[in-house]
Amino acid sequence: MTNTPTKQEIQSKNDNVPGAMPAEQKKNNRNDRKRNRRGDSKNLERDSDWQERVVQIRRVSKTVKGGKKMSFRAIVVVGNEKGQVGVGVGKAGDVIGAVRKGVSDGKKNLVRVPLTPNNSIPTLSKGRDGAANVLIRPAAPGTGVIAGGSIRTVLELAGIKNVLAKRLGSKTPLNNARAAMVALSQLRTHKSASRERGISLEQLYS
Repeated sequence: MTNTPTKQEIQSKNDNVPGAMPAEQKKNNRNDRKRNRRGDSKNLERDSDWQERVVQIRRVSKTVKGGKKMSFRAIVVVGNEKGQVGVGVGKAGDVIGAVRKGVSDGKKNLVRVPLTPNNSIPTLSKGRDGAANVLIRPAAPGTGVIAGGSIRTVLELAGIKNVLAKRLGSKTPLNNARAAMVALSQLRTHKSASRERGISLEQLYS
């Protein structure tokens, strides 16, 4: 009869092999890796400067074969108050899912805004989306954000602290927010304008 090695003998042989790692230690290492991954993702979320503000939540319906299918639509503005802002729309069967989709959609459509040392915009700008017209004008330090509705939310999350804005057309929050995004995307600094035209700043101001 051949003597078959027992589990304890095999385990002892594996423990004596140089470079071999016990099974319990492998499990502990895997658990530590999982904890580190979760901890790193949580720290990244905490350290991120992104802010979300819900502009509007509406209950909408879609007519299907069996009747009406109810869902929620959320308009969300995402920004880091450092010159980046985006507007997103999300639809889902619950409010939390709609807001989550709106945040991800807003981060896909970010616009970089050039800011002056006084946290204002360099020049006057106009934006239009649908029937909404928005006029944005730079202001002196200490003026604050003089705007209303969804335009104010977009300007605040973009990091603009001294600005004048006026809504000239439709009052729809989504169209006004998108019109403000169009106006902010058209902004250019004096340096970039002089570089594009191939002239110096002195010639640009004269």
